[in-house]
Amino acid sequence: MDPVSQAAFGASWAQAGAGRRRLRDGAMLGAVAGMAPDLDTLIQSRTDPLLFLEFHRHFTHALAFVPIGALVCAVVFHRAVRNRLTFAETYTFCLLGYGSHGLLDACTSYGTQLLWPFSSARIAWNVVSVFDPLFTVPVLALVVLAARSARPRYAYAALGWAVAYLSFGHLQMTRAEAAGLAHAAGRGHEPVRLEAKPSLGNLLLWKVIYEHDGRYYVDAVRAGTRPIVIDGDSIEKLDLDKHFPSLDRESRQARDIERFRRVSDDFVAVDAALPDRIVDMRYSMVPNEIAGFWAIVVDPSRGPDEHVEFITTRENAPEQARRFLALLWP
Repeated sequence: MDPVSQAAFGASWAQAGAGRRRLRDGAMLGAVAGMAPDLDTLIQSRTDPLLFLEFHRHFTHALAFVPIGALVCAVVFHRAVRNRLTFAETYTFCLLGYGSHGLLDACTSYGTQLLWPFSSARIAWNVVSVFDPLFTVPVLALVVLAARSARPRYAYAALGWAVAYLSFGHLQMTRAEAAGLAHAAGRGHEPVRLEAKPSLGNLLLWKVIYEHDGRYYVDAVRAGTRPIVIDGDSIEKLDLDKHFPSLDRESRQARDIERFRRVSDDFVAVDAALPDRIVDMRYSMVPNEIAGFWAIVVDPSRGPDEHVEFITTRENAPEQARRFLALLWP
């Protein structure tokens, strides 16, 4: 999730393990340690544009790395609090904050390698958007209130709100999936797999994506008191032999496509309007549309050792925002 959400969530964990006199220190250390795993974004390469994608939410987010990451944070930040806290207390707050990060990220749709190095599986529970003010603002407000009032009950309330909101997200996800399955059955489809993912900033409007007979179908579901499905687009699944027949299968671009496929959980397709683009279909501003937030550009005419190009796609963003709001509040 976004840094503010991670900081607030990490602070709430640390405050819950702090006494009344340590709530401010717990909030500070929990917040900075709660953001620290995202330093993996510094792992980049000028020549390999997909390196940062592969290492984002990688080992720094793994449960096995939590004690090590927390120790690094404690060593760095103890100097600021050594007049008030022992190193053991600093480490404990950092451990709680750091440990919260990967679990919260796994609640989104991107995929987090929680079980590294024992498994490279990217865990995505799909219960909350990567940005959701209705999750973040109450947690942040309660954390600040706990620190200012020195009353731990506000920290417990922050954790309670987070758990309740994520639980509600799971309920909404199962409702959206059920509506999507019923809609697919009405089309005479038997999905190979189907997933529901929250749209940006809310738990009301969901993106349902499923695979059937070599195609992906995307629909929107408004999971209100009675779920409503809004028909969306469909697109052919990526087929290298069909879409890029001249691409050397031993080239670096071909290997990059497979790397992008793994990071995107195989939800990839060629952009119908721009056939040199392969898009990650999991995310889009308008949930019943194909257009993703990012893509790779493939050029078979390049040399065998050249990488694909990674791009973010923001074309027609204002118009997409209007269509998104029309679905959210019809």
